[in-house]
Amino acid sequence: MSKSVLKPVAALVSVAALALSPLALSHLDENEFHQSYRQSYFALLGANFGPMGAMVKGEMPWNQEQLQGFADDFNAVASLNLLRGFPDGSDKGTTRAKPEIWENRDDFAQKLSDMQAAAKDLGVAVKGGDRAAIAQQVGAVGQTCKACHDEYKSKDYLY
Repeated sequence: MSKSVLKPVAALVSVAALALSPLALSHLDENEFHQSYRQSYFALLGANFGPMGAMVKGEMPWNQEQLQGFADDFNAVASLNLLRGFPDGSDKGTTRAKPEIWENRDDFAQKLSDMQAAAKDLGVAVKGGDRAAIAQQVGAVGQTCKACHDEYKSKDYLY
């Protein structure tokens, strides 16, 4: 990347980080750091995935530029190390994470990896601009989310 492009990109990343910080910090609880970390992660994923799904379903106007931003941010959040939010002992407290996560770490990690790969593919589809391909990939990402939610997310908070 050339130096003339690097500064504006760095500035854009900084502005995005500042803009998203309140959303992430809204979940921060110093007494339950790991639970807060993962809840913030999922809140940011949802905040970016929801509008993409709404555009694909026709529930909000299609805006390719906004879609690109949501896809880029979704991919950026998805690439964070979520697994550090699930150390031993963090299955207690304000959480919807089922104990099966700690019993089946390899499967949980694989499902996370599947979602991260689908997020990258979504970014490629959005860049391509083909609405059918985008819709298909939004569905694929949704399926990776559902696969994990079905097994590892409780409908209610566990204490």
